[in-house]
Amino acid sequence: MALLDILEFPDPRLRTKAKAVKNVNDGIRTLVDDMLETMYEAPGIGLAATQVNVHQRVVVIDVSEEKNQPLVLINPTYEVIEGEQEYDEGCLSVPGYYETVSRSEKILLKATDRDGNTFEMQCDELLAICVQHEIDHLNGILFVDHISKLKRERIKAKLVKAHKAELKSRR
Repeated sequence: MALLDILEFPDPRLRTKAKAVKNVNDGIRTLVDDMLETMYEAPGIGLAATQVNVHQRVVVIDVSEEKNQPLVLINPTYEVIEGEQEYDEGCLSVPGYYETVSRSEKILLKATDRDGNTFEMQCDELLAICVQHEIDHLNGILFVDHISKLKRERIKAKLVKAHKAELKSRR
């Protein structure tokens, strides 16, 4: 297993739309293992392959307190069941920033697992939020796209400034 580099906003590669996984094979399972290790180390509760510059429809999630219930989603989709909820979302690709985002409260998730088996499950609360957030990543959408342009531009400017300062300090 290996830790992967997480792309940070405003990196344009985060806007790439991921392609469907045609075959769940050992390469995909290795990617899943590396993504889980990266997510837990970060630490985060979800990670999309797009965030590690792999543009395939693969997501890993673990919203459990003990961080021992990983959920692997290959080619995930969802349907809204009902309701709306707001949550202060953060993102490993937008480090240090949290903003209130409105998401569907209950969804029906459809995906393939790491063994190639398709499944469906109802999701609500934090899991529903996380699934929607990560599927957005696969479509080139970040949580900052759900907030005002002014707030998004401020966050972008601060992160660009921080990246420049980090590069300067390495020289």
